[in-house]
Amino acid sequence: MDGTIDKLPLSRAERHPEKAHRPDNPIRRKPDWIRVRAPNSPEYAETKRLMREYGLATVCEEAACPNIGECWKQKHATFMIMGDTCTRACAFCNVATGKPGALNPHEPANIAQAVGKLGLGHVVVTSVDRDDLADGGAGHFAAVIAALQRSAPATTIEVLTPDFMRKPGAIETVAAARPDVFNHNLETVPRLYPTIRPGARYFTSLKLLSRVKEIDPAMFTKSGLMVGLGETREEILQVMDDLRAADVDFLTVGQYLQPTPKHAAIDRFWTPAEFDELTVLARAKGFLMVSASPLTRSSYHAGDDFARLKAARAAHLKG
Repeated sequence: MDGTIDKLPLSRAERHPEKAHRPDNPIRRKPDWIRVRAPNSPEYAETKRLMREYGLATVCEEAACPNIGECWKQKHATFMIMGDTCTRACAFCNVATGKPGALNPHEPANIAQAVGKLGLGHVVVTSVDRDDLADGGAGHFAAVIAALQRSAPATTIEVLTPDFMRKPGAIETVAAARPDVFNHNLETVPRLYPTIRPGARYFTSLKLLSRVKEIDPAMFTKSGLMVGLGETREEILQVMDDLRAADVDFLTVGQYLQPTPKHAAIDRFWTPAEFDELTVLARAKGFLMVSASPLTRSSYHAGDDFARLKAARAAHLKG
């Protein structure tokens, strides 16, 4: 361990200085199908203690994930590497933005030790955007993967990476480390990128997913979308087609939930029946695995889903 100590929680203005002067968007009341219980289990408390012991950040906490109580009760945490401060300012995201600090060289070993204590059979590692780094943090991803492969060779590894825009060789560096799943989220439809994901480019993200398959056709690829930001059904179906053209294996779709009044407003809540329809349509388009529900997030039930993903590929190859 590196002796990292907890920081005091940041205020909303400190977490999102770029949003401080935006007009407030009232937060809409959630429908009954999105209500979740506050986390209060002993397992949740133990998982939180372990994260602090090793000085680790989790996207579960930083992004205010609604599933944290359920996942941490099972000691399933999604590690967020390279600090807790992002260089971008997406309109949907609750992760703090600003100037990040230096990389922690002890982080790969700390994550490996935490994974061992949690007894994870499948681990998800994501990160903030680090546009300030020459390689976007690709080398740090590779170091974390290598540390996990050494200390927990039976544990399967899923990475959820930034887009590595204008970082030559970064995708290749992470792919060469051979994670079991390479995930990168498109997040929304191309029309909404200028307002929802202004620091990113839709076709850059799509090209990343395509490039992973060029490097290693056997590597599982995955991407996720949010709905409720103003997209249309037809636009979602077009994104599905784009992802299948990039040979993406696994699609997740979940409802956008507004973190604060300064974040993008919710256009509407999609119903469970509409998510069921998206599942049917996505499977018909050829995805090996689809997870679509109001509370679906990229790493939600990731271990169980990975087992189903492998089984689906095996069945497809036999057929």
